Amino acid sequence: MKDRFERQINYMRISVTDRCNLRCFYCRGVQDFNFIPHEDILTYEEILRLVRLALRLGIDRFRLTGGEPLVRKGLESLIAGITGLPGVSDVSLTTNGLLLRESLEGLKAAGLKRLNISLDSLDRERFRQVTGVDGLEQVLDGLKQALAAGFDPVKINTVLLRGLNDREDVEKFIALAFELPVHVRFIELMDFSPVSGYFVAVPEILEKIKLKYRLEPVEVQAAGPARSHSRLAGMKGSFGFIAPYSHHFCGSCNRLRLAADGQLRTCLFSEKTYDLRTLLRRGAADEEILKAIRAALAEKPGSWQESKGNGRKNGLRSIGG
Repeated sequence: MKDRFERQINYMRISVTDRCNLRCFYCRGVQDFNFIPHEDILTYEEILRLVRLALRLGIDRFRLTGGEPLVRKGLESLIAGITGLPGVSDVSLTTNGLLLRESLEGLKAAGLKRLNISLDSLDRERFRQVTGVDGLEQVLDGLKQALAAGFDPVKINTVLLRGLNDREDVEKFIALAFELPVHVRFIELMDFSPVSGYFVAVPEILEKIKLKYRLEPVEVQAAGPARSHSRLAGMKGSFGFIAPYSHHFCGSCNRLRLAADGQLRTCLFSEKTYDLRTLLRRGAADEEILKAIRAALAEKPGSWQESKGNGRKNGLRSIGG
C-alpha cells in the first residue's frame, strides 16, 4: 500500500492503553489525568480485527505501545493473536521496563521477539527526577533478563533533555552498549512537550561523540525512523539517533498510528484523526473500514511541517520505532 507520495506504508503502531505507571515530567501524563474512559478503549478483539484488515492493505509490521502497554492485563493474548496471523512479518513492544521482569515469560511464549525500552537516565537520582519513580534498578534488571531470554534486538529509547541527561548519561549509555548487546537511540524532544528549555539537537550530541570516538556504521534491524546506527570498536551493541527536527525522515515515513480509543493518525505531529472505533462498534463491514483507512492514507501529509498542530496529548514516547 502506497500513499500519494509513493511511500510504502507497511507499519502500524498500536497504542493499547493511555495509562502509564510513570510520570515523566516532560510528558503529558504528569499534568493531564484525563484518561480515556475504559469503555472507549478498543478491546483486544477489535484491535485484532483492525490488524487483519491492515494485513489486507499490505501492513505487516506492528508495534504495541501505550501509555505503558504492560499495565493492561492480558496483553500476551493480544500479542499471541497478532503473531499467529498469516502474513505478519514483525511484532514488537515498547515499554518503560518497570513491569518487564515479571512479564518476560508470557511475552516470549506469545511469540514476541523484539523490545524497545524507554530509559532516559542510568543515574538513579536523575531517573527518579525524570520519571517520579525510584525504579532504575528494576528497569535494568528487566533489560538484562530480556537479553538473557533471547530477545533480539533490544533497543533503548533515550529522550535527550538539556541539563539532565545530555552529558554524563550519553557517556553512560555508550558504555552500556560496550557491556551489553543493546542498541541505544538518542531522540530529540518533541515540541509538543508541556515543558520548554530542554530541547537538545542531535548534531550537538553527535559532534561531542565524534570528538572522542571513531564511529563505525552498523546495520540494525529497524522498522522505524532510526535508519543508521554507529558502533565503536569492541562495542557489543550500537547507538543511533532519531532526529525529527534536525534530520527529517518524513520522506521515508512508512507508518500509521492507532490510538487506544480507535482513532487513526497518519502522522505523529498531526491533530487530525480518523474514527475507526465508531465503525467497528456499529457493525461496519470490512470493506467500509478498509475504505476509511484508505481515505485516511490519501490525506497523509508529506512532512511534519505540513501536519504540525498544537495541543497534542498523546505523550512523547510514540516516535521511537
